[in-house]
Amino acid sequence: MWWLPAVVVATAFVLDVATGGGVNTFPVLAAAPGVAASVLTLSGTIATGVAVNLVGITLVYLEREPVREDLVSFSSLVVLTAIAAVLNVQLTSNRRQLRTSREVAAAVQRAVLPDPPRRVGRLAVASRYEVAHEEAAIGGDLFAIHETAHGIRMIIADVRGKGLQAVRTVNALLGSFHEACHHQAELAGVVRQLESRMREDVRQSSGAAAESFATAVVAELPPDSSVLRVANRGHAAPLLVRDGRADPLEPTAPSLPLGLGDLVGDDVLVDRFELPVGSTLVLFTDGINEARDADGVFFDPASVLSRRWPADPDAVVDAVLGAVLRHTGGDLQDDAALFAATLSAPPGRSPQTAARSGR
Repeated sequence: MWWLPAVVVATAFVLDVATGGGVNTFPVLAAAPGVAASVLTLSGTIATGVAVNLVGITLVYLEREPVREDLVSFSSLVVLTAIAAVLNVQLTSNRRQLRTSREVAAAVQRAVLPDPPRRVGRLAVASRYEVAHEEAAIGGDLFAIHETAHGIRMIIADVRGKGLQAVRTVNALLGSFHEACHHQAELAGVVRQLESRMREDVRQSSGAAAESFATAVVAELPPDSSVLRVANRGHAAPLLVRDGRADPLEPTAPSLPLGLGDLVGDDVLVDRFELPVGSTLVLFTDGINEARDADGVFFDPASVLSRRWPADPDAVVDAVLGAVLRHTGGDLQDDAALFAATLSAPPGRSPQTAARSGR
């Protein structure tokens, strides 16, 4: 938009010349410094004010001899330029503070939510975290993966709200998940421990934070990789990408998010799905599937992934993230977390042999 002030000045000049001074273009010239203040630097704003005065003087001389009353008009342009310069300084300061806040938020997010390892057992892993551009508040998305004696366990979750309270809850859930992964023999036990931790976090909070909850998908691949176990607590269904298809792994029955389990008891529904060799499990938060375009249409990750993809989780998450940014015009309405894991063949076996055997 840096060219907009020049367009305003040029429009005033052309309009005045074309009408032979029959149209008062002073209001148009007076608007140029204010426009420059919002899109140019301080020097550019002052330069625009100088240009406006020179153009105004030129137009006066083209039409007639200057008179004393013209001093009022040009003095007004000088005052408006000075005001625009002050506004420009303030806007620049605000932009700098916002940029710093975003950088701090991103740094805190990376500290709380480090990148997972690239490989965990037989799983190749990739993750992405895209911060929404509309605000600098730290989001409540989280993901993690751990290899334990009970198998490989992974989680993706979305805590309600933003800011420091969301960070505290994210940190608490990540710590609880890490502990539960190594001490709970069953996946249902992991979910119960997360539920207990979420309830405790809510009890210790006040105000809006006391109504917090977290949607989550907790998954487990046992040591023999025989089956994928999934517990879905009110979260978007993960996608299983294989053979040119992207199938949602829908739960057999809906479950409430973490923190609300006391409303229905402690039963934990765990579904079982096949995870063939070469297939990719894709988990995501609502910043992906609830992203909207200019017409309010939601983004559908399954349609993007419903074609043949290499057995590479990086290619899958990059494709989804690129597609959702194009769908929204480059600006997400909410933070978006993506997590993908591709199952490779056992050591000493080719992917084709493993696929034929069903493992």
